Amino acid sequence: MHCPFCADTDTRVIDSRLVSDGSQVRRRRECTSCGERFTSYEIAELVMPKLIKQDGSRQPFDEEKLRTGIMRALEKRPVSVEDIEQAISHIKSSLRATGEREIPSKQLGELVMKELRQLDDVAYVRFASVYRRFKHVKEFRAAIDSLEEDSSGKS
Repeated sequence: MHCPFCADTDTRVIDSRLVSDGSQVRRRRECTSCGERFTSYEIAELVMPKLIKQDGSRQPFDEEKLRTGIMRALEKRPVSVEDIEQAISHIKSSLRATGEREIPSKQLGELVMKELRQLDDVAYVRFASVYRRFKHVKEFRAAIDSLEEDSSGKS
C-alpha cells in the first residue's frame, strides 16, 4: 500500500481489527520511509450476479435501485432504518449464495417480497401490487388473504 504522505510503497501493519460485524478489517499502518501513520480499511470484493430482465437483457445488480424500491414500499411505515438495511443485507447474501453469475430478475423480486412480508404487511402488499402488476381488486384481496392465513397459522 502506498503511503498517503510520501507515496512510498513500503508500509507495515501495526494493528488489525475487525469492524462492521466482521465484514471489514481496519488496519493501522506506518510508513517505513517517513514514519507517518495512517488507517486503511479492507473489505472483500464480492461480485453480485447480473440480473436477466424479462426482455432477456442483462443488467448489473444495483443496490441503490433495490434500496429505492424497498424504501418506496415502506414509505410512511413504522420500520427502522436498521431493519431495512438488514433486509437489504439478507437479499444480497441470498443472491451471492446462489453462486450464479446471472439470475432472473424475478428471483430478486421474490427475495424482496419475502423480506417485506417479514418487515411490514402493508409494504408487502404495496410492493406486490406493483411487482406482480395487480389489475383487479381481487388480486389485492388474494394477497391480503394470504397474509391473514399466514398470521393465523403463526398464532
